[in-house]
Amino acid sequence: MDASPPRIIGFIGLGNLGSKLAATLLRNGSELIVHDLDEAAARPLLEGGAHWAMTPRELALRADLIITCLPSPAVSAQVLQQREGVLEGLHANKLWLEMSTTEAGEVRRLGELVLRTGARPLEAPVSGGCHRAATGNISIFVGGERAVFERALPVLRIMGRRIIHVGPLGSASVLKVVTNYLAFAHLAALTEAWTVALKAGMDPKTTYEAIKASSGNSFVHETESQVILNGSYDINFTVDLALKDIGLFLEVARTHGVPTELADTVTELFRDTQARYGPRALSPRIIQRLEDDCGIQVRAPGFPPQLLDQEPEQIGEEILPAETRYVFAPDGA
Repeated sequence: MDASPPRIIGFIGLGNLGSKLAATLLRNGSELIVHDLDEAAARPLLEGGAHWAMTPRELALRADLIITCLPSPAVSAQVLQQREGVLEGLHANKLWLEMSTTEAGEVRRLGELVLRTGARPLEAPVSGGCHRAATGNISIFVGGERAVFERALPVLRIMGRRIIHVGPLGSASVLKVVTNYLAFAHLAALTEAWTVALKAGMDPKTTYEAIKASSGNSFVHETESQVILNGSYDINFTVDLALKDIGLFLEVARTHGVPTELADTVTELFRDTQARYGPRALSPRIIQRLEDDCGIQVRAPGFPPQLLDQEPEQIGEEILPAETRYVFAPDGA
């Protein structure tokens, strides 16, 4: 396998997340070819110097690294396997990088098809929200052969701040649905916490800072609580996608015989949100169920309608497991 970094990058899927990852690549000088079912979604990138491919096959023929960032496993499979799809444009020394949230078994199945062309597969789902994708500060979990990961690492370091090689192909998909599930569980718990705090007469701005400074804090509180308090609920993520991701987590749990009492409850809360406000409702609107039922609105002035990443953009680094362990002082120290 050629060990040189990819020179020309192809990007398929320019939705809320993909458009921001692609823009980060373009902003940092990458030679970029793009494709999407909606050519209008590519217009800002084309105006910035990206090139257009008429089909996934054409993009794969022209690019060294082909990235797919799509809404579901079924769509990824279609883009690879359809006539004029990615597989028809792959050959030796090309890389396919799946950045969609997908199933471990499905990414391994598609990886086998990619290997038959002579190309090499990787998966690289991300975590941290669209606001961090926009600044190149998102976290990236990567599954695949170590040598293939190292070849793609220069590109990954442009798109993300913290890059973790988690194991063979499929392992990153498992880790991604686990972390996504935790985010939805945290959000569901926050909806009750916020409603109780407000009904008990607590000041929302003080409550926000107190939770942030406490053992109850989480990444979800620091981010999604802000758009709840603003009233926009806008994190560029919808209820139908939340239910899809929780469903992927439940499939992994069932495969391994793990009971899912909490995940089942979280699923029902999001299903109720979908029934009340529609499948494309923004996912933090899960709190609107309680707001409506209790006759309140969890609001406070001074919070933004959309999340902005305050960290300056910088080149990413690989995070090794030894670097992520916390060291606790012994009792009495």
